[in-house]
Amino acid sequence: MLNTNDIMETIRMIQDDHLDIRTITMGISLLDCCDSDIDVSCQKVYNKITRLAKDLVKTGEDIEKKYGIPIINKRISVTPIAMLVGASGGDPVKYALTLEKAANAVGVNFLGGYSALVHKGFAAGDLELIRSIPEALAVTDHVCSSVNIGSTKAGINLDAVKLMGQIVRQASERTADRDCIGAAKLVIFCNAPEDNPFMAGAFHGPGEPDCVINVGVSGPGVVRAALAKFGQDKNITEIADIIKKTAFKITRMGQLVGTEASQRLGVPFGIVDLSLAPTPEVGDSVAYILEEIGLEKCGCHGTTATLAMLNDAVKKGGVMASSMVGGLSGAFIPVSEDAGMIAAARCGSLKIEKLEAMTAVCSVGLDMICVPGDTPAEVISAVIADEAAIGMINSKTTAVRLIPAIGKQVGDELEFGGLLGSGPVMALNTYSPAKFINRGGHIPAPIQSLKN
Repeated sequence: MLNTNDIMETIRMIQDDHLDIRTITMGISLLDCCDSDIDVSCQKVYNKITRLAKDLVKTGEDIEKKYGIPIINKRISVTPIAMLVGASGGDPVKYALTLEKAANAVGVNFLGGYSALVHKGFAAGDLELIRSIPEALAVTDHVCSSVNIGSTKAGINLDAVKLMGQIVRQASERTADRDCIGAAKLVIFCNAPEDNPFMAGAFHGPGEPDCVINVGVSGPGVVRAALAKFGQDKNITEIADIIKKTAFKITRMGQLVGTEASQRLGVPFGIVDLSLAPTPEVGDSVAYILEEIGLEKCGCHGTTATLAMLNDAVKKGGVMASSMVGGLSGAFIPVSEDAGMIAAARCGSLKIEKLEAMTAVCSVGLDMICVPGDTPAEVISAVIADEAAIGMINSKTTAVRLIPAIGKQVGDELEFGGLLGSGPVMALNTYSPAKFINRGGHIPAPIQSLKN
């Protein structure tokens, strides 16, 4: 039986607290689209995506109408395209243009999977795809890219780290006339999950089924509102309990939508990603949750501790609500996509070093951070290496999405619009790590990887 109070509470969450389903993402395997002829392979890719995803957007819209739950994005993730390039050879950008054509045909807002997995080294197709990323992201609007350069089991591929610093710069330079949007669609991972529904890092891992539906929930505004209403004069133990109960409710909604979409599309239901995904809307911010807990401004001392508690409470509430939890699942801290993070960065409370500490206890990593346009490639590589080290040692997913703001310096701003928001250019340490990065090689896997 549905409780009337629960129904009214959900309606209030949607209307007042920015509660939504951030994305339903259809994962599609393209392994059966491999062919020695790249043009034949591209045609197979287009045919399969448009066949399986032709009703994805309409299904999402129908579920929105049925339950009154906003579903902000309908997306697709595909097998890492480097695997297809390894079979076909040729110009990888042909695949990017095919993915763009398919995304337009079915009406999704993003399509992820222009990706390569190189944590243990480069296989056939990997280098070709990686070097094509700046061009691919410049000539497409909906295609997103990711590269996994490390893992707890494999260590960190420092040759790939060096290369990705150069690729990030080139992606920004190729789209400098569009506020460097290319780099905003590129994520560099350590311990990348195979079932992540969130962009820009989503891809459909080789261990996934042929087709699957994954759901990403949201709800920072709901958590903040619950703390504002019930958290006055509560101790931290009680605050954690409020967050846990709120995360349970948010996740149940994600489970409902995922199950319904799976049934309607005739596709297996994969996972619910519990991540608290913020937006630039005021009130829909992870930073504001931390400030509601008791910080004067996100980034001050105490930020890492409060974020750790928030992340843990979200996971505990979520896993009680669904047995199909996966993806990233925690709290996102993308600077340009979170109104509170933007404000904290602008006033100087939030700096890169503090963000790096925060990433040790939450989902993802240094996400959507604008840096000076003259930042050398080896500095970007070193930031990637630092973040990957946190993920490798702590057996968690970390990622970097830096945007070198070409022609801009600290204090200037980039404006992306929509969910990508805007962000101030933040300072980086300018001392050079070039000798370290240029050594190349492989950072060995840590001792904790030997778990068998």
